[in-house]
Amino acid sequence: MSQESSAIVVDRAKSQWSDLWKKEDYWAIWIGFFILAVAIGTVFSGRQDLESKYDQYAAVMKAESAKPFKTVEWYEASAAQKGLQGQKLASVKAIIDQLKTPARWQSNPLDALMMSQAQADKANEAVRPKVDAAKQAEAAALALAKDAETAAAGASFGDATLNAAAEKAIGEWQAAKKKTADAAKKLVTPFNRIPTLIVLGLVLAVLTSIGAKFMGFNVGKFFVAFLGVYVLCVLANILGNQKTMRLYGINAEIWSIAIGMIIANTIGMPKWLKEGAQVEYFIKTGLVLLGAEVLFHKIMAIGIPGIFVAWVVTPVVLISTYIFGQKVLKMPSQTLNIVISADMSVCGTSAAIATAAAARAKKEELTLSIGLSLTFTAIMMVVMPAFIKAVGMPEILGGAWIGGTVDATGAVAAAGAFIGPKALQVAATVKMIQNVLIGVTAFCVAIYFSTKVEARAGESVGAMEIWHRFPKFVIGFLAVSVIFSLVSSGLGADFGKMLVDNGTNKISVPLRGWFFGLAFVAIGLTTNFRELGKYFKGGKPIILYVCGQSLNLVLTLLMAWIMFYKVFPEITAKI
Repeated sequence: MSQESSAIVVDRAKSQWSDLWKKEDYWAIWIGFFILAVAIGTVFSGRQDLESKYDQYAAVMKAESAKPFKTVEWYEASAAQKGLQGQKLASVKAIIDQLKTPARWQSNPLDALMMSQAQADKANEAVRPKVDAAKQAEAAALALAKDAETAAAGASFGDATLNAAAEKAIGEWQAAKKKTADAAKKLVTPFNRIPTLIVLGLVLAVLTSIGAKFMGFNVGKFFVAFLGVYVLCVLANILGNQKTMRLYGINAEIWSIAIGMIIANTIGMPKWLKEGAQVEYFIKTGLVLLGAEVLFHKIMAIGIPGIFVAWVVTPVVLISTYIFGQKVLKMPSQTLNIVISADMSVCGTSAAIATAAAARAKKEELTLSIGLSLTFTAIMMVVMPAFIKAVGMPEILGGAWIGGTVDATGAVAAAGAFIGPKALQVAATVKMIQNVLIGVTAFCVAIYFSTKVEARAGESVGAMEIWHRFPKFVIGFLAVSVIFSLVSSGLGADFGKMLVDNGTNKISVPLRGWFFGLAFVAIGLTTNFRELGKYFKGGKPIILYVCGQSLNLVLTLLMAWIMFYKVFPEITAKI
């Protein structure tokens, strides 16, 4: 690969069958498919047992539903049924435990990696008495509820007074049970993440090294370099999980890029790390895994209002920002212009990498775009919820606004949760709808840049040229999204949630996070401030991002208000 081509996100425009086992786009697909196949196989191996227990609890609930109030047995069966989750299967739980990031900590970084039994006991000293008291109160409330239910049953449930007394006692038991659960959440348990982090690093190193071998890398050098990048990623997660930093949005993603940049621009990236700093390889694999989270039936749960917010505003903002950059700001680089526009309007890093590949943007341009995205995301995820609460904005409207404007999916969830459960649901769903546009955006950019921007006079651009340019990993993203959507909807709401949302995705989501983290470290390691300096000339990228995001904020809020509260208020009322 020439020095010139290596500076471009996609380095050539031709396709051949050997690409299937030689190019990173396809290896991102194969690794993503392999991980998801393992997740499906592990979770669905316990499907029969879960479904059998589900039916047993459903039969109890149906029988108890014939009584004039929800009985103790009904609540116990309902709780047990809700507790049936793929992630609780022993084999699945074992995998999930291997994927955990360092824990949150306050003053000692080592607390992120391990906690002894003595430390846990000390931390629980103040909490344990409250939990024990709550458990005793719950047990007493349960005894009273059973006595009241027995009295009502003695009258064949024909005495309205006894029925009301039983219903009241059972309600008090449920309230006491919730208090116990809330108190127990504050308990901590001993852990040691060091062995699991070591195993995870080695497994990911082997997995990615297989692809590296076929892509022509020196496998030994890649393996060692990958582990170096992985260690930096773990360090970024430790720093990003410091409680005060997380509170202000300075998360692991920001630390990943920052650590890499500090190394690259002080001592310089060590030569032995270079082979492992494969930005596109890691992030494309993460994007294929992201497809498992974009489920069409969830998109339709919010319905038409969410689609209007995501699919109407987003392309308007993207096109407007690109035109503004070219006509008003006169940005010299059209590729930087389109990557920033897509990053800011669609969904941050995910859209940036797909668009950069489609437009053949330089890696420095992709780095700049992602850096802007992460910086503004950290600010918006803190400022927007505070503003929404300060002005008394409706929870659903605030959630839709956040979902359509905050770039990163994780930041969207965090900001939505700060407002409330409904805001979290709406924000996450709107962002999911918006994520579908990753593939559409890449496809449209590939067509535009190959037929308009880079077309030579007198030459026509055929369909194959567009196919050559189209980032192939997007096909994997879309395929995974379609497959998981069909599987989940085919299982039905309850089983879909049990086996996909709370099963396979509990494996794919943390792994997607790890691949994104590796990519961010690699971005930092390959970023040279002197190279970036020319792109910041005149402050045009920042002006473009701020102006585009300002337009995005205004249009998204307006569209969300019109759709959720004026055109489809009946849908909003049901959320």
